[in-house]
Amino acid sequence: METSQKIATREGYGKALLDLGKINPNVVVVDADLGDSTKAEHFGKQFPERFFTAGIAEQDMIGIAAGLSVSGKIPYASTFAIFSERAFEFVRNVVARNKLNVKITGSHAGITTGEDGKSAQAIEDIAIYRSLPNMVVLQPSDAVECEKMVFALAGYHGPSYMRVHRTAFPVIHGSDYKFEMGKGEVLRQGKDAAIFASGTMVHESLKAAAILKNENIDAYVANIHTIKPIDEKLIIELARKTNCVITAEDHNVIGGLGSAVAEVLGENYPCIMKRIGMQDKFGESGKPEELYKKYGLDAESIAEEAMKFVKKK
Repeated sequence: METSQKIATREGYGKALLDLGKINPNVVVVDADLGDSTKAEHFGKQFPERFFTAGIAEQDMIGIAAGLSVSGKIPYASTFAIFSERAFEFVRNVVARNKLNVKITGSHAGITTGEDGKSAQAIEDIAIYRSLPNMVVLQPSDAVECEKMVFALAGYHGPSYMRVHRTAFPVIHGSDYKFEMGKGEVLRQGKDAAIFASGTMVHESLKAAAILKNENIDAYVANIHTIKPIDEKLIIELARKTNCVITAEDHNVIGGLGSAVAEVLGENYPCIMKRIGMQDKFGESGKPEELYKKYGLDAESIAEEAMKFVKKK
């Protein structure tokens, strides 16, 4: 399933923009002086006439993207996830409220941003964008899935927020992978528990499932790449089969994937549930793998929590 090749999802974003730009002349890119980090610069070097840098002015970035969208273009606007929040009022009142065709990408999300520390580690962005009417919220698990998302968004008319990461993780999907917005992906079959994960935590969850297998516990692992609209059918189905649900995310447990899954189950099939993620606290500076271990986001911690909850059934 996973390969030895490691690529950051932000690399997938940059590659996809370039490839998409070659076949769709309406695609334009707006960046906030971080094209080298978001990898949007690949598009800018090839298509300078369709690449706009707003400087360190995220509200201007969103305003420019909004104007381009009403002119018939398909704008992709990218910056660090934490800096995109500086433009939230523009996103709300200009983009989401008017359902403009603007594709926002927040890079360097979560505590895998590592040594940059808590000020740069966005752990609330999913909650913020998920709360906006008309907004689609996506988070790819690998670079290939990110590429597929970028292309899918070009065919979707409406606002979106895609969350990508700085750290390289193994590639899960082949080039023939078919991404379907709003449709979760079961990566591992099980019967005793269901782990719903997103982004980097898909990888930790797959490793956790392997640890659990050694303890005679079979856990589903589902990649919830679309946080909104979330795949309610899959969540309810796996909850009914296992009566034991775990969510795993590099995000605050308040408002993110865990909250979204809990909302679905609370109204449709209440069952034992554990939300793994940042427990309503900020991170700190450190290596990503060390931070994951400290805050209980690593595979061993997920497996340990899962074992506790399987025994409670």
